[in-house]
Amino acid sequence: MKRLILSLAVLSVALVSAQKKEIANAVKAVDSGDLATANTEISKAEGVFGEKTYLLEPSVLEQYYYAKGLSLLKSGKNTEGAEYLSKISSLGKDAIYTGKDADKNKVYFVGKEAADKFGAGLSLKQDKYSPSLGDKLRESVNPLLQKANQIATTSYNEKKYDVAGEKFAETYYLFKAAGQDDKNYLYYAGVAFAQTADHKDKATEILNSLIKSGYTGVETVYTAKNSKTGNKENLDKAAYDLYKKTPDGAGYTDFKTETTPSKLEELYEVTASLLFEQKKYDEAAALASEGMKKFPNNQSLSQVQSNSYFKSGKTDEFVNNLKAKIAANPSDKESLYNLGVMYSKDPSKQAEAEATYKKLVEMDSKYPNALNNLVFTIIGEDDAKAIDEYKALRKDGKIDAANKVLEQRRARFQKALPYAEQMYQADPNNKEIVGLLKGMYMTTQNTAKYNEFKAKETALK
Repeated sequence: MKRLILSLAVLSVALVSAQKKEIANAVKAVDSGDLATANTEISKAEGVFGEKTYLLEPSVLEQYYYAKGLSLLKSGKNTEGAEYLSKISSLGKDAIYTGKDADKNKVYFVGKEAADKFGAGLSLKQDKYSPSLGDKLRESVNPLLQKANQIATTSYNEKKYDVAGEKFAETYYLFKAAGQDDKNYLYYAGVAFAQTADHKDKATEILNSLIKSGYTGVETVYTAKNSKTGNKENLDKAAYDLYKKTPDGAGYTDFKTETTPSKLEELYEVTASLLFEQKKYDEAAALASEGMKKFPNNQSLSQVQSNSYFKSGKTDEFVNNLKAKIAANPSDKESLYNLGVMYSKDPSKQAEAEATYKKLVEMDSKYPNALNNLVFTIIGEDDAKAIDEYKALRKDGKIDAANKVLEQRRARFQKALPYAEQMYQADPNNKEIVGLLKGMYMTTQNTAKYNEFKAKETALK
């Protein structure tokens, strides 16, 4: 048994050594432009560690990202390649958690999230790593970065949003590979994808990731006037601070700082709307609710939240949401209408439905379907049942009970008549309204009006 364990340990060391050699060969090949060899060596290494990149020590992992990223870039897979290269930056910024797994393999988790996900239960030590390929990497990506950014901006202005989205994403990852994590470019990518027909899922993924990362888009812009040209110029903070302290301003005057507005509210709005559009109603409602805690007066988020509850069948949440919106804004006609509709679907809530529609009609009698819904709420959705009940009672000889049903039905029609007449006044040539009133006058035993509207109906036909 001891010999077998020793053999496995030797095999593990041999595999790690082989991976190092293959990745080193891939780096040399990609630098020389030999993509075929680079891809072959990368494939060999990946065949051993698969998706378990945490088995690679940071120096080898950096070389792997470098070779893989440049290989993809040179093959025309720009965004994917740039994303691999950007991971080198994370190697230098995130903590490295090291230890051994259950099989005694040395593991290296980049960042706490990876350590918690894959290294739970292991005894890990926190460490740091400084990438060594930074200068070499910047030399490779800088020309690509400028080109990608130029294409992205031009494409966006020309409304080629799918191209703009890809190129802004590529720009972001190339910037990150060069050591600058400027999430504004990722935001631009998300906004561009949001305006496409086929890539809204990419927009949702990007914008959601920005919200989770804490991105707000707030920046401090440093400017000063160039004394020679008289032009206002943007400066980085280091130059701004240095020039401002210099006695003559280093040739600059009128030093100013400006804080840009936050994009967070817009991020919540757009992302929640995209989720709703993609029929991800639970996610849309959750994100809208989260956004409303920060921006309680945002009508767009409130609408997405309400509609998501309705679409996902969460009627209690939907009704409570409508009530909250009406409490906050009593003149919210749309919410009043929707609340009336929800009440009218529940036989035990007909009084609430009637009161809600009345409130809406008093506010705006021309609101679409408000009067119509009020009329039929008063009459009752089950008017046919009342007629059937009357006939059954008559058949059984229960005349008094039958007449009582008839009287109650007539009273309901009489109560609804004023609102039906308002409908007619607003649209006197509407055949359906004329026919409705003819029937209501017959039920309420108003013979003169019945004959009048019977004639109107004939004339309209």
